[in-house]
Amino acid sequence: MYWLIEDIDQLKNFYNLGYKEAFIEVIPFNDRIHPVHNSVSLVYIRPLLATKGFMLGVSHSETLNEISQHITVILKRFEVLYCRDKKEILHYFPIKHLIDITPPPTPYIRPTTPTHELFYRNHGKNSDINKIIPIVKHYEVCEQIYNDLKPNIENVSTPYNDFFNSKVTLVFNAIERNGLRINKTEFEKHFHPIENDFVYTQYNLKTTTTRPSNKFNGVNYAALNKENGCRKSFIPRNDIFIEIDISAFHPNLVANLVNYSFPTNEIHEHFAELYKVDYAKAKELTFKQLYGGVFEQYKNLEFFKRVNSLVEKNWKQFNEKGYIEVPISNYRIEKNSVGEMNPQKLFNYLLQGYETAQNILILWEMVRIFTNKNTKLVLYTYDSFLLDVDETETDVLEEVKQIFKKYKLNTKSKTGYDYDFGKNN
Repeated sequence: MYWLIEDIDQLKNFYNLGYKEAFIEVIPFNDRIHPVHNSVSLVYIRPLLATKGFMLGVSHSETLNEISQHITVILKRFEVLYCRDKKEILHYFPIKHLIDITPPPTPYIRPTTPTHELFYRNHGKNSDINKIIPIVKHYEVCEQIYNDLKPNIENVSTPYNDFFNSKVTLVFNAIERNGLRINKTEFEKHFHPIENDFVYTQYNLKTTTTRPSNKFNGVNYAALNKENGCRKSFIPRNDIFIEIDISAFHPNLVANLVNYSFPTNEIHEHFAELYKVDYAKAKELTFKQLYGGVFEQYKNLEFFKRVNSLVEKNWKQFNEKGYIEVPISNYRIEKNSVGEMNPQKLFNYLLQGYETAQNILILWEMVRIFTNKNTKLVLYTYDSFLLDVDETETDVLEEVKQIFKKYKLNTKSKTGYDYDFGKNN
């Protein structure tokens, strides 16, 4: 059977081959356009028992484009579809049996060809450029991707891979779909020209610590400037923004790790009494010690005794076993994949991984609550959750509060009619 499938008869023949497991790669109209605004040009499928891959022509200048409405049916017939980026493919095809075989920490850089580079260099702004790049060149890239990633298929059943595929990819796909409404005048003043009233973020999940970054089209949504007014660019589609921040998140997480109970919910006030300094100074001192190592004068405090003990324990295991494991997600920080390391840096990696894993559980419950609601979760950044709120949905907000109570996390919130929350007016 020929590798290019473009008409109904060819598609039926492919269907009747009865393959159950395959690798899939989606070629959109343009690699630089966010999936929310993009469409599918071609779908590459490489059955694991086949000797070659097949290219399904959805919308391309070289194909008949007869089979586009049948693609989802074909994909759903497989029992397992392995892929390079599940979060991305879910934007195009809501398939339950996708398995991402490139989990953290090592990102896979999608290969290219000189032909692709030439077309993108000269016509990169063409919104459907992949429809005119020869199919044989797309096929060449997809075959290389499959050959590069095929060994990963044998490693998909680890506990972290299960967590990554069943929760991580789904929650960030959901957040990306929601987008952020913008004030175009303000947005273009601070960022770049735009045709739409919404922008869409793109989370990079393939990081060393699993803590996602979030950047698209030159805008770093994980680190928007708080001082220059750029946050005024983002406005609610509903009634109001509510930003929920977790208070003293890392001290709480560390307390869980070392089995320490704070005598009060006001953790930084508790440290202020121990240090005999004011609140602001206490907060500064605590974070410096969590991230940079415990100061000599505070090593006898019970909390930091336990922190030092954990740092030493982790470092010993890391060197003896070659890894330590993050709670909740079971992600392994492995010695052979993190480069130069020291005890405190390892502890910081653990803390970022634990933070992310805990937040995935929170995000998972939020996404469930907001299903079929006007209120949406539109941005997540480490210890902060931005909600675009329909004020009539008071029951939704109460459910969100219960999530944080469930995990014994204290929060503070602010409301506003833009993401600057009334500053720089």
